[in-house]
Formats: sequence, structure tokens, C-alpha cells
Amino acid sequence: MEKKIRYTYTDHHNVPIYLDSIGYNPKELDFERPEGYPYYHWLQTIEGEGVITCIDQTITLKPGEGLLLPPYTAHSYHPNYDKTETWSTVYATFGGEAVDKILDVLAMNQAAVYQEKTPGVFKTSIDRVFRFLTDQHEETISESFIRSSYMYDILMTIKQYGEIESALTKNQSFSRVRPIVDFLEAHFQDNIGLQEMSAHAHLSPQHINKLFHETFGLSPYAFLVQLRMREAKRLLLTDVTLTLREIAEMVGYNAVSHFVSTFKTKTGMTPKQYRDTHKKD
Repeated sequence: MEKKIRYTYTDHHNVPIYLDSIGYNPKELDFERPEGYPYYHWLQTIEGEGVITCIDQTITLKPGEGLLLPPYTAHSYHPNYDKTETWSTVYATFGGEAVDKILDVLAMNQAAVYQEKTPGVFKTSIDRVFRFLTDQHEETISESFIRSSYMYDILMTIKQYGEIESALTKNQSFSRVRPIVDFLEAHFQDNIGLQEMSAHAHLSPQHINKLFHETFGLSPYAFLVQLRMREAKRLLLTDVTLTLREIAEMVGYNAVSHFVSTFKTKTGMTPKQYRDTHKKD
């Protein structure tokens, strides 16, 4: 493969595990994702070598190795410029109602680097998906189920033919914190804090704080701010008629000044600068 490949999907037809996106990048660039990604993320090196920072740890990702990240795990990566000029990768992002349970059963519910025990076996499982998608002409419910089965096959291949090279979070850390994440996703616009999270999860504030640090390397409040900033970015670009006051209220800030200062601290620019920089011509 020489050209960049990317397939994305938004209608998942209520399958137990769905493919959100899959692709091949022949030349990875420097990339930062401080808010993580809202789905599970598999990133695998094909050629070259990458350097990845995740949960305050820095690791290298070599050919035959792949990184599995739970949702919302802050990370950044770039080619290992000391050893290679280019770094090519394949990736898949996925979710679904049953995905947490499946990964719990497979003991794959943590951020970890996997090394393939049989050379080329990881890439072969993803190549099968590319061949299917290349022949696909229109979206149907049956094809959504086929993609689901391919994603399940990728996970089973990683489990059967891979071994953990390095674990970046503790076992079941995301599964334990998932109910609180879902609560924050649904209520980030409300005036909520540790006490509200504690009441919802029936856990002490101290335990919730520990879980978030173990899973994301962040406090619960910092995670909540990430959700609010993600939504603010989306609103700034998708509806240019919204005022800053309206957006601030929609993402949980009563004072516009607080919203603007938080946004600038997190992104390095004001909301107006962000909108002007990223808006489509």
C-alpha cells in the first residue's frame, strides 16, 4: 500500500461491536490528542518506528507491534526521527454496546502494547477488512454486520497471536470508570462535580479520583473539562451563528470569561481565534 486509506462510519445498526474507522497512513506526522478519542483505538506500525506518549509514559512502536487504547486516553505520537524518516501505520477505531464486556473477557481492557508472536499476523487480519471494503459499493445493514465480525476477528487475532509488550494502565481500569464517563458525557453541560459523580456511581470521591488517574492520568474534573472543550470546538465550527455566551452555557459555563480563559488555556487560542482558524472558506 502506498496511498493513504481511510474508511469511516456513523450508522452502526445496533451491532454489538462496530467499526468506527479503519485506515492506512503511509507517512504519520506529529499528532497530539490531549482529549483522547471517544472510541477504542488500535494503532499498529507497518514500517519505521513511532514514539508514543500515553499516561505519562513514553514507548516506541516498532514493526509487528500495536497499541490498544481505551476511549478518552490522552496520547500523542510522532515518528522516531532518530531512527527513521517515515513511519507507516494501520489503525482501527471501534465501539459498541458489547465491546466493554468482550474486552473484559479477553483481558484486553487496558492501554497496552502488543507484540505479534507470528510475523505479519496482525496486518493480515486488517488487510482482510481492506479487501472487503474495497469491493463494497453501498451501505447495507448486512455489510454493517460483516464489518462487526471483521472487527471481532481483529481483536481475537490480537488476543491469540499477540502478547503484551508493555501495559500502560491497570486491568479493567476503563471498564470500572466507564459508567462515570457515560454520566459525564450525558451531563457535562450541568453544574456537576465530584459529589455528583460520587452519588451517581455509589463510590467515594477519593476512589473516583484514583480511578481517573489510573485510567486517564487526569483528575475527574480535568476529564470533565476535556469533554466540555471537545463540545465547544464542535459548536464553534458547526454553527457559526452561536455566540460565545450561548456556547459557554451549552458546555457548562455560567460566565463567558471563565469559558474563554479555560478554552485558551487548553487550546492555546481564544474561541474566536479557533473558529477563525478552522472555519471552512
